[in-house]
Amino acid sequence: MEPPGSIGRGLAAATESDPSRWNGSLPSPLFDGEGDFEPDDDGPEIIVEERRWRAFIPRAEAFAWRACAAACLHAEAPVPETIVLSSDRVVKRLNARHRGRNKPTNVLTFEPPAGFPGGEIILALETVCREARAARRPVADHLMHLVVHGVLHLDGHDHHGAGEARRMEMEEARVLSTIGVPNPWKPRT
Repeated sequence: MEPPGSIGRGLAAATESDPSRWNGSLPSPLFDGEGDFEPDDDGPEIIVEERRWRAFIPRAEAFAWRACAAACLHAEAPVPETIVLSSDRVVKRLNARHRGRNKPTNVLTFEPPAGFPGGEIILALETVCREARAARRPVADHLMHLVVHGVLHLDGHDHHGAGEARRMEMEEARVLSTIGVPNPWKPRT
């Protein structure tokens, strides 16, 4: 894990995503007239477990909710019960316990027990920031990409084989385009 504060170098670039660029295609508004976050009652519970998310993405909950809503609406995927904005430390522990991999990853998804709706998506701040910086993309865009990725996993998509990976990438790009996020699979110039 990176030492606290070491990911703060790209803060200005990390917060350049602006929710006002969204085209308003989804039926439920995210913000009231004052710009406050107003989630739909049918949406997931969004928990900001690691407070530093807000240093990189003001209104991080709104970005996560918007991406989730787009994926659920446009991919006809089920709504997750919870989206947790966490840290590398927590995700590393969960990844080791549940997947046998003793390292952090950008996003983990946990399917609900059989017969229950929902599921859980957990994101690791330091890994998300590091990947966004390496790809020269805004952290908010990468967060939204990974929320869409998690929702698609909960809907049964996977990326183990080349064909599966390509189909999932195309679906992610299609969903992200509906909320104004550039295709993460297209190289930036």
